[in-house]
Amino acid sequence: MKVPCEIAVWYALPAIRSELAKELAKVMSQKEISEILGITQAAVSQYVSNKRGSKIELQDDARAAIADLADDIARVGTVDPTQRICEICRKIREDEHCEICPG
Repeated sequence: MKVPCEIAVWYALPAIRSELAKELAKVMSQKEISEILGITQAAVSQYVSNKRGSKIELQDDARAAIADLADDIARVGTVDPTQRICEICRKIREDEHCEICPG
């Protein structure tokens, strides 16, 4: 049995970071993205190139929330994404179509 936090760490968070990095890469450098997300530039590169974070398919509502977050970060520049990433993660774990989520 996988507990929700395990799913978040191994599947949901990497999928969120991957999608967010791809959105942000349209308007900023990988170094800037790494500073915002608190990860290395190498990790951003792996997320953008689908070497990380591609184990689950995100539903449209999660993708839309990630796109909104990316827009806010790009517009404001100093948005702390922590709370919104947690909300998106909850959506993913509660999604009835999530094949790895307990349900």
